[in-house]
Amino acid sequence: MASIKDVAAEAGVSVATVSRVLNDHPSVSADARTRVQAAVESLGYRPNAVARSLRTDQTHTLGLVISDVLNPYFTELARSVEEEARALGYSVIIGNADERPDLQDHHVRNLLDRRIDGLLVSPTDGGSPLMLDAARAGTPMVFVDRWIPGVDVPVVRADGRAAVRDLVAHLYALGHRRVAIIAGPAATTTGRERVEVFREALQEHGLDLPEAYTGQGDFQVESGRRVTEGFLDLAEPPEVVFAADNLMALGALDAVRARGLRVPDDIALAAFDDIRWFVHTDPPVTAIAQPTGELGRAAVRALVDRIEGRPGESVTLPARLVVRRSCGESPSPVQRSTT
Repeated sequence: MASIKDVAAEAGVSVATVSRVLNDHPSVSADARTRVQAAVESLGYRPNAVARSLRTDQTHTLGLVISDVLNPYFTELARSVEEEARALGYSVIIGNADERPDLQDHHVRNLLDRRIDGLLVSPTDGGSPLMLDAARAGTPMVFVDRWIPGVDVPVVRADGRAAVRDLVAHLYALGHRRVAIIAGPAATTTGRERVEVFREALQEHGLDLPEAYTGQGDFQVESGRRVTEGFLDLAEPPEVVFAADNLMALGALDAVRARGLRVPDDIALAAFDDIRWFVHTDPPVTAIAQPTGELGRAAVRALVDRIEGRPGESVTLPARLVVRRSCGESPSPVQRSTT
């Protein structure tokens, strides 16, 4: 493997000149810069990232702590984050919190110890003193999808309120009146917001959300299965179950099929967080889609702005309703979305 001395010898310059070119120092002549760059390319030289970080106090590494790596939404989010970071010259270290606040803080602490340049987090709850302390200490940080009230950092998220209202209007137009929700954790901003907006949207159509039709989930499959089983055991089960994320929707679908029932003939199903699988289920699931790739890219840009001394701005993008056939819609060869 070529060393910096090999590059200097090939280019006919000093090691110090090579170092200045690699660190983009303006004092190097255009001729010397061209020769060094040609030597680097010819020899396949790769600078030592650790040594460079000690000189520049930057590692060109970002930390990403996601809530659940098994959730396809966060998998797609992580992919878009990695792609955008790579395009901007950064690597990404990913930690999976598995919807556990203690594991989230474990990853945050380890990433900070690794001297990352900035941190992207989708918080599992709103009570982490570690992230509050890190933000106050000046660590460049951006929240993505979820946020912690009172922590003054940019937030990149989707606004699903209009899409939830579109969903409720759609269900009402199909004739559904008994509508239930599998809510996400109340400790998360998204968990609280989705159930609150759902309740408000029902009220706009003169419908209530009884306590019996409000099930507490945790954004994971088993909770969707458990809550749906409870709904099905009611003397008057709901006509529709709205799962506040995709994994809970899959659990709900399992519970319905385990009883020998069919969606939507016996009970309808809708979900927040559209995933590619939903178009392949039988029937395809009506869902609210978030612009996941755009969110990941916007989060990286906001974080890099903060790292490089520019003001990182919060970004809010609209979610949209994707109408398929799990709520009793008429069969159609083309799915319909609302914006």
